[in-house]
Amino acid sequence: MPPPVPQLPPQMFTTAAQLLDLTDSEHFLPHRIHCVLMVSLRDGRKLIGVLRSWDQFGTRPCCDTVERLFAQNLYADVDRGLFLVRGENVLLLGEIDLDRDDYVPPPFQQATVNQVFELHKQEQAQKKKQEKIRHKKLAAYGFEGEHSGEAIL
Repeated sequence: MPPPVPQLPPQMFTTAAQLLDLTDSEHFLPHRIHCVLMVSLRDGRKLIGVLRSWDQFGTRPCCDTVERLFAQNLYADVDRGLFLVRGENVLLLGEIDLDRDDYVPPPFQQATVNQVFELHKQEQAQKKKQEKIRHKKLAAYGFEGEHSGEAIL
């Protein structure tokens, strides 16, 4: 008999095949608990939910989703329910260890959604102000902003 063909370890797959282990597959494995994922989006939002499926574009419907807001050393969870995440917006995707999910690192404290949302808005306004100052300084040196150039049709 010929020697068996060596198989690659599961860590080697970086395509959609790797998502198969992270997909909610309770109808295949009734003893398995749901796989909870954290998805970091390109716009900075953090989502936590159960991956249900995906398509050829990497679009991921997640159920029981919460959005975790951070501001200074506070955080709050906002229930979002069923959330459809388009693949091109995913920056990072990872499985949450349910045994360690309740651990909150020392500098962070849970707060009310309103409190964290107000602090988050203030931080965003400050960033926007700093970005405007930066663009003015760059314009003084002859650099143009992203959308200040001539449109070619």
